[in-house]
Amino acid sequence: MAWILLIIAGLFETVWVVSLKYSEGFTKLWPSVITIVAMAISIYLLAISMKSLPLGTAYAVWTSIGAIGAVIFGVVFFGESRDLLKIVFIAMIIGGIVGLKVISSKESKSAETEQSQSVGTKSETSNNTNGNA
Repeated sequence: MAWILLIIAGLFETVWVVSLKYSEGFTKLWPSVITIVAMAISIYLLAISMKSLPLGTAYAVWTSIGAIGAVIFGVVFFGESRDLLKIVFIAMIIGGIVGLKVISSKESKSAETEQSQSVGTKSETSNNTNGNA
């Protein structure tokens, strides 16, 4: 669930950065309102996802989704260049996100295994302590 919230947070980051462009320096009311609301939603969802995801992973993925969304929106709606190198580098960012997801999943499984082993050891120790008293 944390990954889904993080992806949604990243999409809201794209919304606020695009609406920031349309706000023309916060001089237009509705794009400015959309910017502030989308920022709040994005950061809130990021915070919720960080309850169970590592800080570095969550932040890197969040900013990457926002950056990719901004580039795609810029190319499609603002006529920014479709340079081959730009596409290659966006693909590299996507590869980095996938890599962080894979590593994060492995780290979570390792942490869960270590935690369950330490919990089992603590309960055995506390049982022995209680039995000796």
